[in-house]
Amino acid sequence: MINEILEILDTLYPHDGKCFLNYETPWQLLFATILSAQCTDARVNIVTEKLFKKFQTLEDFAAVNIIELEEAVKQTGFFRAKARHLQNSACRLLSEFSGEVPSDINELTTLSGVGRKTANVVRGHIFKIPSIVVDTHVKRVSNRLGLTRNRDPVKIERDLMEILPESHWIPYNQQAITHGRQVCTARSPRCAKCALKNHCFTFDCNTET
Repeated sequence: MINEILEILDTLYPHDGKCFLNYETPWQLLFATILSAQCTDARVNIVTEKLFKKFQTLEDFAAVNIIELEEAVKQTGFFRAKARHLQNSACRLLSEFSGEVPSDINELTTLSGVGRKTANVVRGHIFKIPSIVVDTHVKRVSNRLGLTRNRDPVKIERDLMEILPESHWIPYNQQAITHGRQVCTARSPRCAKCALKNHCFTFDCNTET
């Protein structure tokens, strides 16, 4: 079954390796991913276009007045916490990692505001380390396809690592996210038009949506 699902996803969404978030440096991707929590990638890209022009180095983020940084990221939501995460992470990257973003997941997750999801985005796109990124779309699509029965992101990550071939870990991330955005939406999923409906454990809607 898994091979059929992956073949369909590869046909629907050929993997080009492009990240949904815009960035030029590893720390910019790290910061953009921190900002993406509870916010759309499109909105984050609008914010970071200005943000990374205004604050061009980790030193800039470490030194800026927190109120000014909060205002700069306000449109991403939860801006006070996110501004604090960015500044604290900038300080730690400078003081403990010589300004370099680490590739080790245990080191990455010691940074402020960085969980396994954010760490795996960085590991996959920057270091090309096969990683599973469990966001809301990956969680929903994977559950509906019966690839996992868990709701906890860490357990889902482990389930997917066991069932998916390692070569598909990164492609599956982006394919599931795209499918979740375009077809397998949280509300009113387009089940009748879904190419994966025969593999879906929750497909029970025969009406066009």
